[in-house]
Amino acid sequence: MKRNTPLLLTAALALTLSGCGGGSLSGGEDTSAAEGTSGLTTLSVGIMPIVDTAPIWLGKEQGFFEAEGLDLDIQTTTGGAAAVPGVVSGDFDFAFGNVVSVMVANDKGLDIELVSNGNSTTGDTSSDFGAVVVPAGSDIQSAADLAGKTISVNNLSNIGDTTIRKLVENAGGDQESIKFVEIPFPDAPAAVESGQVDAAWILDPFLTQTVENGARVIAYNFAETHPNLDISGYFTTSAYVEENPELVEKFTAAMKKSLEYAQENPDEVREIVGTYTKIDAEMRAKMILPTFRAEFDRDGLTVLGEAAASYGTLSKAPDLAAMLPAQD
Repeated sequence: MKRNTPLLLTAALALTLSGCGGGSLSGGEDTSAAEGTSGLTTLSVGIMPIVDTAPIWLGKEQGFFEAEGLDLDIQTTTGGAAAVPGVVSGDFDFAFGNVVSVMVANDKGLDIELVSNGNSTTGDTSSDFGAVVVPAGSDIQSAADLAGKTISVNNLSNIGDTTIRKLVENAGGDQESIKFVEIPFPDAPAAVESGQVDAAWILDPFLTQTVENGARVIAYNFAETHPNLDISGYFTTSAYVEENPELVEKFTAAMKKSLEYAQENPDEVREIVGTYTKIDAEMRAKMILPTFRAEFDRDGLTVLGEAAASYGTLSKAPDLAAMLPAQD
């Protein structure tokens, strides 16, 4: 379902909505919902091939979407730079991205709605799937010590630097004095080891690998921002929600089953991750998994949205009532 969005706005968003990595998707054909030969309705979903998206792969394998009359056409993307414009143009019916990218899209004038949770922090401030790390010999001992330092994040003005600023501020440090630089997660461990940056924000499986190589965790920024912080979700346009309420309901129902199944079967999560990523079995067995749950935690998203607004990532706190699905 295509929307008439100004091309310049879409292009600008492609530069700013790079939540978990930049990139673009080749092609451009209209892959919106269509009736397949099997009698199932085909839905195109743009997702990144990372640990966070394991539930949708599991859900497809377990037949949860087929049971709702849906056939998923999973299109892999390299980041939010393709995901948000993809749903706006109608190339994707739904897409995956982190919640701050969705907040930014709405702040820029696009009506984007989250229809399903994606993944959340473990809530454990001593063990989460994302953390800020420093070299073993660093004099940085606490979050407050990150003030005035150079820290790498995968993308600027997004969920990484927002949550790091929040934990530094909570610890009494000057968050405005931090210098953030953009370095992809795979390259961040080397940047820390070489001294290119004072600290790096890294997600698993790179986090586990980095700690095993001697790096030291300073803070688990997701868990320390809020114990129930939701990190990502599946979204589409408000126009699509209005025009296709039954399809949205079916997709959401299948994702609910998928998220619950993933949470209850971590071994199967680790196994299926090996089918769409290059993470080897040894690392998959050791990495920290996110929490997978169907319901969004509005308290956590309120904290995150207000932080993003206070640090200038957003012009104002997001309207969560418009952005999130109704919950019983």
